[in-house]
Amino acid sequence: MLPIFLLLAIVFLVIIIFTKYVIVIRQQECVIVERLGKFHTILNSGLNILIPFVDQSRQILWSRNGMITNVDRIDLREVVIDIPEQKVITKDNVGIIVDAIIYVQITDVKRAAYEIQSLPLAVAQLTQTTLRSLVGEMDLDHTLSSRDVINSRLKIVLDEATDKWGLKVNRVELKNVSPPPDVQMAMEKQMQAERERRANVLTAEGSKQSQILNAEGEKRSRIEHSEGEKQEKINQALGDKEATIARAIGQAQAIEDVAAAQAKSIELIKGAFGSPDVAANYLIAMEYLKRFGEMTHKNTDKVFIPYEATAVLSSLGAVGDIMGKVASNAGSNIPVRK
Repeated sequence: MLPIFLLLAIVFLVIIIFTKYVIVIRQQECVIVERLGKFHTILNSGLNILIPFVDQSRQILWSRNGMITNVDRIDLREVVIDIPEQKVITKDNVGIIVDAIIYVQITDVKRAAYEIQSLPLAVAQLTQTTLRSLVGEMDLDHTLSSRDVINSRLKIVLDEATDKWGLKVNRVELKNVSPPPDVQMAMEKQMQAERERRANVLTAEGSKQSQILNAEGEKRSRIEHSEGEKQEKINQALGDKEATIARAIGQAQAIEDVAAAQAKSIELIKGAFGSPDVAANYLIAMEYLKRFGEMTHKNTDKVFIPYEATAVLSSLGAVGDIMGKVASNAGSNIPVRK
């Protein structure tokens, strides 16, 4: 029967071997196994058994629970590395404080363990030097307004540099870009002045627009007024024209009626006298007497009788004789009652 001390030693040794060489690996983790100091294999998730005292797990410096420490179980998920803040000089010689965070993921565990001694430290140093280089090419205003440009360029540089380390840089973000207090105060004053300038410009633009609208309204009103007056004059002219045309038509109709009446009277006179010449002399004499009567009705002491009036009067006498004869002939033709 074995002594109790030896039995305890065997039990303790079995426990140590079991806990050290029987490994249960979780999902998205892996373990690098070295056999007699040489890379042997990579253990993935599940139950794995190592050869005691021959196989050993390899530890590397990596992030666990947000802290950089030596681990033998390598996390294959995307992790965040916080880059310490540093002072960088811009192109216009302004010192600013810059820090960043990067999101990285191990894609090749073997290269991550054997190609670089301290992967997180190397990534942080490379990020800081690249930031100094990028910001040094820009002035302060460009740096503050071009975070996306800096992020994109920094990601490209880091991704190319860390590819041989089995690392992929998924995203880079600048956390803070802090200028010195005096520069920040000057920038605030500048922004205040810019806001006041914009307010004044907006006020001036509003006043200008209001004046333009008022002028346009007055112009439109004058145009409408002048158009109304023009249309009114046109309508008045059209009315006057229509009235003139109507009067002319009336006068023409009256002249036609007078001419028709005169023609009818001439026909009647000609039928009464039986001779066109006598009828013409009669009409001339009557018209002459009418005009002569108008001359004698004037308010004057003297009346001048034209020489031609004797001829007219003689014609009138001849007309009277003819009318007497006509009347006598008419009388002789009247039957006498016995």
